[in-house]
Amino acid sequence: MAYNFKEEMSKPERLSGGHRLCAGCGAGIAVRGVLRALDADEKAVITSATGCLEVSTCMYPYTSWNDSFIHAAFENSGATCSGVESAYRALTQRGKLNEKYKFIAFGGDGGTYDIGFQSLSGAMERGHDMVYVCYDNEAYMNTGIQRASSTPKYAETTTSAVGKCSPGKAQSRKDLAAVIAAHDIPYVAQTTFIGNFKDLHEKAYKAIHTPGAAFLNVMAPCPRGWRYPSEDMMTVCKMAVETCFWPLFEVENGVWKLSYRPKNKLPIEEFLKLQGRFRHLFKPGNEALIAEIQKDVDEKWAQLLKKCGEEL
Repeated sequence: MAYNFKEEMSKPERLSGGHRLCAGCGAGIAVRGVLRALDADEKAVITSATGCLEVSTCMYPYTSWNDSFIHAAFENSGATCSGVESAYRALTQRGKLNEKYKFIAFGGDGGTYDIGFQSLSGAMERGHDMVYVCYDNEAYMNTGIQRASSTPKYAETTTSAVGKCSPGKAQSRKDLAAVIAAHDIPYVAQTTFIGNFKDLHEKAYKAIHTPGAAFLNVMAPCPRGWRYPSEDMMTVCKMAVETCFWPLFEVENGVWKLSYRPKNKLPIEEFLKLQGRFRHLFKPGNEALIAEIQKDVDEKWAQLLKKCGEEL
């Protein structure tokens, strides 16, 4: 795909303004970026799991979506989208439909990593011609900022409280992109909001226009849950990438490819210090916790470089 920023930005919006997402919410930005990868004349059917995105963009009888939209339950956005795609193929084969549609499912990390993982895994394994997009804000933000398997180690949430007996979430976050890549589907990618969104747009275009199942994991920060000023979102995303906490990569037909390699890999503190959910880590006596996070990031970065055939 030859990327032309001006052309991409001039496409009509498929998610209308006036929705009720919080100021600075990453979910709406992820949706707009992904849907902009659709060609102007392409039609789409969108399914969305219950979550911040759904409850804020579809207040019955109104909707912010300009494409066909289906609200799925928390646990079955993948199954719903795959069912619609199957019905579309059946009707097309019988000659009852001759219009072309793309099928895109959205889910937050709670409805993707955890509650919706079974239906997502099934849809990917069956190879439906669809794209599943996770807008990853690393907790159950819609229901009160509870910890999820996507929540980073030692992050503070309402169910992984910080105090004398607890330094935050005790477990490491799940590497969902790697789990989905193990399903041997045609396309998997991890991305976020950096620069002029080129990485997000190009990966979304590949995902939508690659035949078969595709998966996008998009870091979509939540200023409320991560506790940072909403205007700092791009800085937070940049530091996630520059520290290699959230590396950018894609897996095309089983081949791992690194999308971006920082010239000077920054220490993890540069990412953590921007967010209130990690503020307890900077209190005296907690230096070992930051060192542990750094060690984990370094090990996972080395593993990714090896998968991509890159030198450490």
